[in-house]
Amino acid sequence: MTDLDLGGGYSARPISLEAYRAACARLEDRIFGGNSLFAFDPPVRAAPPLGESWNWGVFHGADLIGWHHAHARDERTVYMADTGLLPEHQGRGVYSRLLPHLLDAFRAAGFTLVQSHHRATNNAVILPKLRAGFHLQGLSAYEGGVNAALTLSLDGAYMQAMHVRSGFRAPSGEAARRLGVPDEGLPGLADAPGLPLPADAEAGVDLGGGYALHRVPTATYREVYAQLEASAYETDSFDWGDREPAPAPRGPLWSWLISHAGRVAGWQASRAWDTRTAYMVNTALLPAHRGRGVYTRLLPVVLDALHGEGYPLVRSHHHLTNNAVIVPKLRAGFRFQGVQVDEHGVMAVLLRSFDPAYAAYMDRRSGLTR
Repeated sequence: MTDLDLGGGYSARPISLEAYRAACARLEDRIFGGNSLFAFDPPVRAAPPLGESWNWGVFHGADLIGWHHAHARDERTVYMADTGLLPEHQGRGVYSRLLPHLLDAFRAAGFTLVQSHHRATNNAVILPKLRAGFHLQGLSAYEGGVNAALTLSLDGAYMQAMHVRSGFRAPSGEAARRLGVPDEGLPGLADAPGLPLPADAEAGVDLGGGYALHRVPTATYREVYAQLEASAYETDSFDWGDREPAPAPRGPLWSWLISHAGRVAGWQASRAWDTRTAYMVNTALLPAHRGRGVYTRLLPVVLDALHGEGYPLVRSHHHLTNNAVIVPKLRAGFRFQGVQVDEHGVMAVLLRSFDPAYAAYMDRRSGLTR
């Protein structure tokens, strides 16, 4: 890899493993000194051989201000083990501009998977990774705190298999063949009937682009949902069959419909989870209205409404590989909290705190801060 121009006076170039380690010894306290890390006693065993590694220095002008270190984990996997930038150079998009060059190098080296771990509340790093195509894979507790595990597949079939495992997509095609499961690809989304906005919808909040968000009675939301569910979801959920469900949880339910040109374009429903927490149960946009930033603009309106109801915390669950929803949630201040398996698949648990003290507590629990 030759020198890389990262813009804004920043560049990156390969350095030796020894130069990387020397930079760590000199600068890591300035970069990572605010983190909470368990202090082990001195090791009694030698470290295993590192194997092939890749090391880059990040420069501002002639000054070394950061680095990236990666090493091979096995014949298919490269592990992005360590990235650091001095605090005064963070928040300038340097990492986001460096990342695609690193991934190109790993792809050219023949790797199939790229893995990394980050403090579970470190959205500043997790977000660029998710936007680059990484997916959340789970949580691990280690000496540095609680880490989110991320994986990027450079193999399209494996990426589809990740969607199958999370329940975000049914198995089909090459992914189904390689997983050794029947090809059960769903027939696709049903055509969406053009439902007019119900007469009992309240006056809407303008979301821009001709979209609006309207409060509606719960019964109206459920009626619309029943008519449009097949047009909004193609996930692979467990079918409970004819089992009679228990009564719905008690507590308030807030329901909204999203409109465009006088017709229903989607919905959002939330309810109480406990005495401090509201739960964003269900949000959907019909396919014709996706990719227009509607969900991103909807989020602050719904969050303000739930906070106004007196809830300091908002919780939501999403398929682990559904970056189209997880990324806007993290950008809105949600933090990755865990993984659960339910009838919909393997789900990421996200939490948003309106209480800055609790948000700081989440950072301490993850080990991001002291």
